[in-house]
Amino acid sequence: MKNNKEFSPILSKLNIILAEDDFADRLLFEEAIEELPVSVQINTFSNGDELMEWLIRKKTKLPDVLFLDLNMPRKNGFAALGEIKRNTKLQDLPVIIFSTATNNEMIKQVFKDAAHYYIRKPADFGELKELIYKSLKLIADNDMSLPGKESFMLTTE
Repeated sequence: MKNNKEFSPILSKLNIILAEDDFADRLLFEEAIEELPVSVQINTFSNGDELMEWLIRKKTKLPDVLFLDLNMPRKNGFAALGEIKRNTKLQDLPVIIFSTATNNEMIKQVFKDAAHYYIRKPADFGELKELIYKSLKLIADNDMSLPGKESFMLTTE
C-alpha cells in the first residue's frame, strides 16, 4: 500500500479528533489523510485540557474516533483517556493511541484503560498513511469492539 490507487475508498464521512502537541506531527497526520480516499472533518487539540474541555462542552453526537498522543503538556494522554472512559457521556468514544512511546508498561496501561488500538508513530510517511487508513477503515466499518492483546497494536504487516 504505497500509493492512493491501492487504497479502497471509504465512503462514509468521518468526524475525527487528533490530540497531538507536536505541530509537525499534526501536519503529517493531516497530510496523510489528505492523500487518502476518505472524507473527514478533523478537529485538532494541542493538549489534553483543551481536548477534554471541548468534549465535555460538546452537545451533539460524539466524533467517530479520537487519535490521542500520550505525551502532551498540561494533561497527558493517560489522564485524558482515563477521564473519557470514566465519563458516561464520553466512554463510548473510540480512542486510538497515536504515540512514539515504546515502553511495554505504557502500552499495557492504555490497553487496560480501554483504548481501542495503539499506533506507534512510524518514521516513514507511507507507513503513516497505511496505519491511518487501516484505523479509519475499522471506524467506517464500525469494527470498534475492544480487541484482544494480540490485535491491539496496529501495524503495516
